[in-house]
Amino acid sequence: MQIETNGLVILEKSVGESDRLVTILTREEGVVHAFAQQAKKIKSNKLSATQLFSYSRFTIFKGRDKYIIDDAQSIEVFFDLRRDIERLSLAQYFCELAGALAPQEAEAGDFLRLVLNAFHFLCKGIKPNLLIKAIVEMRMLSLAGYMPDLVCCAGCSCYEADEMYFLPRRGLIYCGDCFQPSAEPMVKLSRGAMTGLRHTIYADFEKLFSFSLSPQGLKELSSASELYVLTTLERSFNTLDFYRQMKT
Repeated sequence: MQIETNGLVILEKSVGESDRLVTILTREEGVVHAFAQQAKKIKSNKLSATQLFSYSRFTIFKGRDKYIIDDAQSIEVFFDLRRDIERLSLAQYFCELAGALAPQEAEAGDFLRLVLNAFHFLCKGIKPNLLIKAIVEMRMLSLAGYMPDLVCCAGCSCYEADEMYFLPRRGLIYCGDCFQPSAEPMVKLSRGAMTGLRHTIYADFEKLFSFSLSPQGLKELSSASELYVLTTLERSFNTLDFYRQMKT
């Protein structure tokens, strides 16, 4: 069976001197692991189309237990991601997160659209990296079925308060009056950060990246989203660890 699909290379591995094994986030087939023969040869049309971060048009033969790339044509290679180590490390983290959360052999258009838009804003440098990171973390978890309940305080149902507390283990928020301190991980959120956190999961996609926060609000939002990833998935990410090293 042969399929044609657009996809983003989220992982590549050399096989021998000239071949590649790539992981592709596709619209129709979700996460696909495919073998690209002769992809590392200079004259191969697969050379740039199968490298990390390349968004390409793929013609793939789907066998009983493996995928083989027959043809690949680059659409966008996101070269500017490699000009800055922080952007590069974030892009790698987004790829690892997508590999862990996006479905296999199922439609994954929303995951692909999210990462492509994040790459666009990273390349342009017109949005704070922490804002892009928080949006990707919260939205991708929500797409994967881990959407928290941020509508109102789980105690008294109030929508807004000067201080709100996000409890990532339970995916709930509490106002300052209802919050009971404990050993459970939590993040204290100001009004702005709370609004931003809600936006990351509830906003229409067309408006997803269209908000801003103060430096303090952005710091709170970033802390909340990252803690939600690590707590919900109960695992760490090597690319996230590397990104943190770049920030210090």
